[in-house]
Amino acid sequence: MVVEDPDTGSPGPALELERVVKSFGPVVALRSGSLSLRPNSIHALIGENGAGKSTLVKIMAGLYRRDAGEFRLHGESVDFTSTAQSKDAGIAVIYQEPTLFPDLSITENIFMGRQPTGRFGRIDRRAMRAEVERIFARLGVALDPDRITEGMSIADQQIIEIAKAISLDASVLIMDEPTAALSGVEVERLFAVARSLRDEGRAIMFISHRFDEVFALCDTVTVMRDGSYVATQPITDTTVDDLVRQMVGRDVTDLFPKVETEVGDELLRVEGLTSTGQFHDISFSVRAGEIVALSGLVGAGRSEVVRAVFGVDGYESGSVTMLGKKVPAGKPTAAMSAGLALVPEDRRKQGLVIDSTVGGNTAMAIWRRIARFGLITTGMEHRAARPWDAQLEVKSHALDTVVGTLSGGNQQKVVLAKWLATEPRVLIVDEPTRGIDVGTKASVHALLSELAGKGLGIVMISSELPEVLGMADRILVMHEGRITAEIARGDATSENVMHAATHASEHQS
Repeated sequence: MVVEDPDTGSPGPALELERVVKSFGPVVALRSGSLSLRPNSIHALIGENGAGKSTLVKIMAGLYRRDAGEFRLHGESVDFTSTAQSKDAGIAVIYQEPTLFPDLSITENIFMGRQPTGRFGRIDRRAMRAEVERIFARLGVALDPDRITEGMSIADQQIIEIAKAISLDASVLIMDEPTAALSGVEVERLFAVARSLRDEGRAIMFISHRFDEVFALCDTVTVMRDGSYVATQPITDTTVDDLVRQMVGRDVTDLFPKVETEVGDELLRVEGLTSTGQFHDISFSVRAGEIVALSGLVGAGRSEVVRAVFGVDGYESGSVTMLGKKVPAGKPTAAMSAGLALVPEDRRKQGLVIDSTVGGNTAMAIWRRIARFGLITTGMEHRAARPWDAQLEVKSHALDTVVGTLSGGNQQKVVLAKWLATEPRVLIVDEPTRGIDVGTKASVHALLSELAGKGLGIVMISSELPEVLGMADRILVMHEGRITAEIARGDATSENVMHAATHASEHQS
């Protein structure tokens, strides 16, 4: 249903939120959330982690009920008490990590709980399949409706969720950080689908921390800060600097505060590391005070290399040496004892115990050191965690706050605090700023620079080229499991890094 604006005669807002408030006990998550989504438009919602974006989405999705404020859908006031009500009203949310039934086919997932029936009440599988084929043809994607969803890429799973929304005739689609785990080609396909849905008259909301995507895809942008609405403007009338100022309430003049440091002795040496099908003949070193970046396209083997260096995964040949002593393969505890620490790419699944507290997570990697007779008390955890969480300015009300309730940026800070508490000599950080806001990115970059200044060796994996160019002293570029270039900071450009990442046969240095 499209409601016309009585003043202009053009389609009115598909969805409106005005001065919405939501609290959880003493914590105010939304102070004054406002948003207006129109048909035939892609609307960006941006803000720092903890700005209230997720709470706003959950109110629209029926997971939360607002405490105050207005919520209208096609001009009619609504108050959802369940996700089913939101879906029935035509709102669909596409999350960063879709939740499909892995043992069912694409078609079965799309029609789960509402299968059409034919004669004698039997499920009409032919009609279901035909409808899925029609939707995929509209979207311009080539997926087999009969394929089992287990093992499918995140990008394909998101397309299935979008197809489900279309089959439900959703008029409002909310895309919550949909590109965080996608390659460049997958992002372009998703954008093409989003534009086609916009052109069909749907209202689309797009949440992202990536400004290049916001400017490439969206027509309008709304900024939130500290749980409140800040501004809405056409994307053509604003700039990245304007949006950053509105998001953080100040100028972030130095996103990459790299301080030149004196490089010291060699700490880590990797020689000839090989794992069949993953990486081949990887050799590099890291010195005290140095930030070494592993760059390359998704699938180049960067994460696999550092997981092997830290002992999470094994390798067939080669060696890892810390401070002149060989580190046994496949033994993370030995790597930790040698002075290595790894902040993994997936903080929720690999870096944190989501149901545990800030203090519990921070102290987890050093429990052997702080335990007494094999026991750890909450007080012990807090004493060990407090200095690191204070240094990283983790925004939590207490060290006994459950980590799963924190924003993504603060969760990342807890992971960093956890590994810094081990007092490593070499810190490996895999995608240290993925999925966090610009203000938190700046603070993480400042921390890495400060740590290097104190003599730590840092290995940084990043898929964001500006981050690599802005923070690294040396860049090791990987392509298909091999290092294809080593580029010094002063020689590094976007062009020569990307050339090495895409043309393994041509070595640059």
